[in-house]
Amino acid sequence: MIAPMTAQKKKSANKSSDAVTVNKKAYHNFEIIDKFEAGMSLQGSEVKSLRNGQADLSGAYARIIADECWLVGASISQYEQAGIYNHEPVHNRKLLMHKIEIRKIKIKLDQRGFTLVPLKIYFNSRGLAKLQLGLARGKKQYDKRASITQKQQKRDLDRDMKKYR
Repeated sequence: MIAPMTAQKKKSANKSSDAVTVNKKAYHNFEIIDKFEAGMSLQGSEVKSLRNGQADLSGAYARIIADECWLVGASISQYEQAGIYNHEPVHNRKLLMHKIEIRKIKIKLDQRGFTLVPLKIYFNSRGLAKLQLGLARGKKQYDKRASITQKQQKRDLDRDMKKYR
């Protein structure tokens, strides 16, 4: 009798190790309230460059213009083998989201103090480039200091507990 084939485990697309690039400053400068996933409208050379890990989200943000979501200020380096068919490294890129999500985000953005920040770019299990957006509120300086001290205390506690394991 032939044994049935076992199903292969799928990779999780939301692991930070699978991420092409992560906006670490966003977690330091903002308090993330809600997270959204958006597809990206990209050219072929941009996808090739992302697969090589050549992207930068520092200083980037998302904006809703005419009921469409746009990524502004993100840099995807040019792909060397593309030749004359290469793309501009920094330009506005359209984000693909459902209208209901865009309306929900727009209502929050109209409130005072909220902003839409890109958190990371990754490829999902189907091989599509995705962007994780965070609806965020800016941190004050004392909040940043408090989070740094909390991280340091947790690190010290874990280091001390390691001796007794």
